[in-house]
Amino acid sequence: MVTLQYELESLLLEGEWVPGHPVPSERRLMQIYGVSRGTVREALAGMKANGVIETRQGGRSHCINLLAQHLELPLEGRGDDIDFQMQVLEARAVLEAEAAWYAAQRASDEELFALAQEYQRMCERNRRPVGRGDSTLEKAKADLQFHMLIAQSSHHLLVCSFSQLFYHRYFNAIYSVLSRTLGRFGRYPDGIGRQHESIHRALQARDAPAAREAASQHILYTRDLLQRCR
Repeated sequence: MVTLQYELESLLLEGEWVPGHPVPSERRLMQIYGVSRGTVREALAGMKANGVIETRQGGRSHCINLLAQHLELPLEGRGDDIDFQMQVLEARAVLEAEAAWYAAQRASDEELFALAQEYQRMCERNRRPVGRGDSTLEKAKADLQFHMLIAQSSHHLLVCSFSQLFYHRYFNAIYSVLSRTLGRFGRYPDGIGRQHESIHRALQARDAPAAREAASQHILYTRDLLQRCR
């Protein structure tokens, strides 16, 4: 017999619930699954015991990043080292290609709409010259927000979990790449905008091979720009 705990944990394994995702209230879970409050509480207690959800201040439970306690990513303090930045970009090219591949196939219509909105906001920010509007730091955070939404829309537990940890640990390196690039060219180079557009179009068309290729080429293009900043 399939238990409620098994069904809820399956949502994590299938990527329906992503790390940081709020767990529905007890009342909502009772309505969705047609079970008693006692059954819901037993399932949530079991999930907490298994280390897959945690209850934060205020009483709301959230999904835990299951890789966080098992994965130590090295050399966080080398964010301003251009050789290390090159490696971070090369790793991103692989990671984001797979995220885009799965997102093109698995994203809901609502998620594609949210991605389209975030893409439009990103385009507006990136058209502003350096020194006017958003700071370089804000642009870096916004750029990662677009890519993180893609990872979340992949509904792939490991891709999403690793993306969260990777972006958090190496944000300084990612920010430094953008800072170097903007410092050299004075604005977002046109090629970056075209690559973002290619990713966006492929995702909206649910063209997984094109999305994978566009995501990879976007990061490799950025790597080539960084090479020119040496």
